[in-house]
Amino acid sequence: MGTIGRTSNNNIARTTTTGAAGTTPAAKPATAAATAKPANTVKDGFDAKATNSAVRTAAPAAVFTAPAGAKDKAYDGKIMGKGGQAFDASTPLSQVPAYEPKGGVKQPGTIIYVNGMMTDKAGQETTLQAIADKTGQKTIGIHNSTEGFFKDLGQCITDKMDKGKNPAVDTLADSLYNELKAGRDVHLMAHSQGGLITSRALNDVAKRLRIEDGLSPAQVQEKLGKVSVETFGAAAATYPDGPKYVHYVNDKDPVPGLFGLGTSGKGPLDLLKHAGKDAKIRYFSEKSIFSGAHNINDTYLNQRVPFDQARAG
Repeated sequence: MGTIGRTSNNNIARTTTTGAAGTTPAAKPATAAATAKPANTVKDGFDAKATNSAVRTAAPAAVFTAPAGAKDKAYDGKIMGKGGQAFDASTPLSQVPAYEPKGGVKQPGTIIYVNGMMTDKAGQETTLQAIADKTGQKTIGIHNSTEGFFKDLGQCITDKMDKGKNPAVDTLADSLYNELKAGRDVHLMAHSQGGLITSRALNDVAKRLRIEDGLSPAQVQEKLGKVSVETFGAAAATYPDGPKYVHYVNDKDPVPGLFGLGTSGKGPLDLLKHAGKDAKIRYFSEKSIFSGAHNINDTYLNQRVPFDQARAG
């Protein structure tokens, strides 16, 4: 894995906010056979064709079951589906049943969400439903497991340096690469350490497109242009060019302020930060670190607006 790093923060737009099977008879009754309907028909962003309106018939996927008494680490890098079901990283995204908005699906496509540190499987499930309700879209997750504050913090440091193995990074990178190779759009959301994981995975995909597929830097950026990214209080300070970005930063949140893209004010470390070419950063000021400034469900999602609207400023 290459080192993530940039030396400029150009082309960033800054904005501030406040606030039955059926049965088919055969020709001969004596040899009639039952013909089942296609199983697990999925209509979302991960379909056989490169459009969100396509319908793909997928074989049922096997649900991962952790051993009795297993800790959250057992789900590290697993793909999370509706009802808390977990699937191995190699599972095609089209086979993962998604969380759906309580009011019904209003927008096409499926969002992939990566959680931050100190968030167990149940916590991510809550946020996956909250995102679906807020966006009107289906959601699935890639789980970044927790082992407690200090171990999680240590992993954040190694993610920052692009060192060490992080199963969530590997799952996200492989999923992204497979979807892009198939010509499909991908919509990502990430919170806190999830932003680091997303940045690291995107860099891995860019490197893979260059080395394995022989694409030029311009072609890599064009390919990555099919990825839409929304971060919330992210701990990453650099992102590769190509994807379309919207970053949400709460000025009262020390995580992006100290470790991420910084707050709305200018700082001496701005030259070491890079939000991605043509990224949009939406700043706001709400609550405090003691009252939920870093919380995605109750703070950041309240500030979120539709992606295209946020990109338009």
